[in-house]
Amino acid sequence: MIKSAGAYVLALCLCYSYVGKLIPVLTHPAGRLVFTAPGEAFSATMILDAVLALLVASPYILYQIWAFVAGALKPSEKKFVLIFAPLSLVFFISGGAFAYFVAVPMAYRFLMSFSSEYLVPMVTVKNYLGFLGHMIVAFGAAFELPLVLAFLAKIGIATPEFLCQKRRHAIIIILIAAAFLTPPDIASQLTLAIPLMILYELGIIFVKIFCRINSHENNYTKE
Repeated sequence: MIKSAGAYVLALCLCYSYVGKLIPVLTHPAGRLVFTAPGEAFSATMILDAVLALLVASPYILYQIWAFVAGALKPSEKKFVLIFAPLSLVFFISGGAFAYFVAVPMAYRFLMSFSSEYLVPMVTVKNYLGFLGHMIVAFGAAFELPLVLAFLAKIGIATPEFLCQKRRHAIIIILIAAAFLTPPDIASQLTLAIPLMILYELGIIFVKIFCRINSHENNYTKE
């Protein structure tokens, strides 16, 4: 935890000088934004810096997480950390990219559709960047689902049969999680829930692969 926190603080310092260049790119889906307090633009910059630093430091943080988990694994199982750690980064970045290019524009258009001559939107830069950062982190974490299921299979907790039997329960849990992780609108919730359902099915495929690997390893050990 100390090493991960140190890496994150270092990333905060390094990313601060690039935040100003990223604001026009990140706020493009919303157009021109406003701020209503003297310190709000600074706060928004800090929020963006925090999210950007998390993305930059995520490879090292994910490595530390898997290195910690590897301490409880058998020597023959530790090699899978070398597979899970890079894939964790790939899935997290994929989730963040999906949020930025698909979920955020869709949710923003849906929410802005409620404006009228009596309800004039004046979105502040702090609120928008907070919304963007929340969506990116939520989607990035949610997209780790296949790896979580595969890891549970590797340590013998989950099986393909169990996951198939609990598919209906998983869908309900996914819908509840999407409601908590996204803004309270149906567009945002569905943009997270539908990919998670697909990722759950992908996780079942991962579990089948790891179960076969375990079976081959056990047969080889017995021989």
